[in-house]
Amino acid sequence: MSMDQLMGAKDRIITVGLCPAWDICCRGRALDWGLHKEIDQQVIRPAGKAMNISHALAWMGQRNVAAGLWGQDDHEQVLRRMRPLRELVETKLTAVAGQTRRNITVVDSADGREMHLRSKSALASAKSLRKLGADLDRLVRRHSVCVFAGAMPAGPLLAEIVRIVELCSCRGASIVVDTHGPALKAIVETGLARLVCPNVEELSQLLGVQVRDTPVGLASLGRRLLARTEGVLISRGPKGAMLVTKDGAWRGRCAVRRKTLSTVGCGDYLLAGFLKGLQGKSDLAVALRTAVKAATARAWGWTETKTWLQMERRINVDVARLTF
Repeated sequence: MSMDQLMGAKDRIITVGLCPAWDICCRGRALDWGLHKEIDQQVIRPAGKAMNISHALAWMGQRNVAAGLWGQDDHEQVLRRMRPLRELVETKLTAVAGQTRRNITVVDSADGREMHLRSKSALASAKSLRKLGADLDRLVRRHSVCVFAGAMPAGPLLAEIVRIVELCSCRGASIVVDTHGPALKAIVETGLARLVCPNVEELSQLLGVQVRDTPVGLASLGRRLLARTEGVLISRGPKGAMLVTKDGAWRGRCAVRRKTLSTVGCGDYLLAGFLKGLQGKSDLAVALRTAVKAATARAWGWTETKTWLQMERRINVDVARLTF
């Protein structure tokens, strides 16, 4: 099966997160240390990369399943929060002992600055991962697309994570990976991932080399992974994205410059857009264009105020195939 056959029209996307979070985003103006200020907005939502991808898919009208670990202490709370999306998101989180971490993002809308305060996740353990594996064994079926996304523990738990990936693959699922560090390397080395989604820094760490953030440089390095995967989707931040497959390499970028409201979650929307663009189609350039449109909408803050149908035609994205 080739890269352009990753996702059929009826395939079920299952996002799997091991280090979920409650994201608390506070927006204000002229914020600084030592001040006592009223903020303009506070948003609290279930998050973590896998959950963000699930939300992004739902925003684009793509049905999906949100799976992975979640703290037992606030499991009922997340089910309530996800209820408004029940027509698009089937919430199948594995409740395990503990409380889901809280992460805080502070955005200064006036100066275009943002601060991210992240706490550690303590939900993943050998016991909780075995429970997750059992749940996924019942949930995953042939032609599922399992997206393993977000931070993952290293050390002794890596073997258990790889076992879960192998289980899903054996159940007939296509594996997509959007993580970093030792977990990314361990999963890539299994050869089971159909698509891996690093940013430029993560690609550099994975290959152990200095990466030149140019289309030709990224295409050259992305090809080094094609012995173990069928596609590499590389996030380049404001520069857009690259897609590298055995059939060629493409670069995509927004054709219009506009003030970035926030970079939080742009990579998650990039991957969600790519999967949405592939649904029932076989045009990789179209999928990359959809991916960059979704990521751009997120960067501009339009995913909170506008629908995907409103955005799809308003964002102009250039996609070009590289020639060597």
